Amino acid sequence: MKVVVIGGTGLIGSKLVARLGEHGHEAVAAAPNTGVDTLTGEGLAEVLEGASVVVDVSNSPSFEDEAVLRFFRTSTANLLKAEANAGVTHHVALSVVGTRLLQESGYFRAKQAQEELITAGGIPYSIVHATQFFEFLKGIADAATDGDTVRLAPVRIQPIHSDDVAAAVGRTAVGSPVNGIVEVAGPEAFRLDELIRKGLADKGDPRTVVADPAAPYFGARLQEATLLPGPDARLAETRYTDWLAQQG
Repeated sequence: MKVVVIGGTGLIGSKLVARLGEHGHEAVAAAPNTGVDTLTGEGLAEVLEGASVVVDVSNSPSFEDEAVLRFFRTSTANLLKAEANAGVTHHVALSVVGTRLLQESGYFRAKQAQEELITAGGIPYSIVHATQFFEFLKGIADAATDGDTVRLAPVRIQPIHSDDVAAAVGRTAVGSPVNGIVEVAGPEAFRLDELIRKGLADKGDPRTVVADPAAPYFGARLQEATLLPGPDARLAETRYTDWLAQQG
């Protein structure tokens, strides 16, 4: 089976290409640095020739509200059109648990727009909703930092290792389209402020983490369960402490 991975040279994409290859599939990494640009359409027809599945794990180079919306709308529309022309039978996209509940955030409005295009696009599809990656927790802290203080809402979060995300996306890609959403999350829930506090302390980061119920999360206010998966989510195995130990 030929699977084209859009964003195939990034964190998740590179892991996914390797994993699919190990299982005997023809996995092709497609990204601007491989000559494929979903914003302009350059290289799409060529790379999709003979493909059965397209997996989109790409991300916008800019998180500014208008830029990120333009990226996901344009990229997704170009992809779906090229897939229809190429006879692709399964479109898989990686998105985020809680997207629908985070619409105060420009980034998550853009992800919601992407999902709506896929749903209406006519290609059989599966959307994988993952919780935040362990690798992205520092980015959460950085976005919430003012001076030496990190302000975070003390809500629950159930983060996941990127390896486990790649595995979940890979399983979905080689399965039948669900024409809906598949959720995946880590095995443990934490308080967001406590998790970031521990992560910074383990790295010797001197910033102070303050629990603030009004603190925004990338521009959106959080409720207790906004970042948590639903009851039918598939839970991965890698625990946060085990991942931390691997970081050295």
